[in-house]
Amino acid sequence: MIRPCFLVVDRESSTSISTRKLVIETAKFNVITAYSSDEAIETVRKFPAIDGVVTDSGMIDMPCHELVAAIKQLNPKIPVIVVSTPRHPDCDIADHNLDSFDPRLLLALLQRLQPEAAARIEKRNEDLEEKYYNP
Repeated sequence: MIRPCFLVVDRESSTSISTRKLVIETAKFNVITAYSSDEAIETVRKFPAIDGVVTDSGMIDMPCHELVAAIKQLNPKIPVIVVSTPRHPDCDIADHNLDSFDPRLLLALLQRLQPEAAARIEKRNEDLEEKYYNP
């Protein structure tokens, strides 16, 4: 089964797992992580077929609108989701803005962006549960 792959741009250190990454992986989507805006741009350059980018509006190394513009210049079709931080406003040029770090909102949005894949994953989960837990 081919699963959607999302790039998470995370200013946390590479020694910890971010909540966003954990939420996306729990939904059984694939995740690539970049720890700076420059690394995110390079990752999109290397992996242009990713299914979306998730970042927050408070990246300290580059203003959010510059990061989104650079990603869109490389691939205008990649949906970019920006999670607003308390001190940073929404990013007007992002495809989607979330005003909350609530993982359920992020997951619901990603599933709406990839409805067929989300349905296949859910069906696979049900099949596995039936096979192994309800023989």
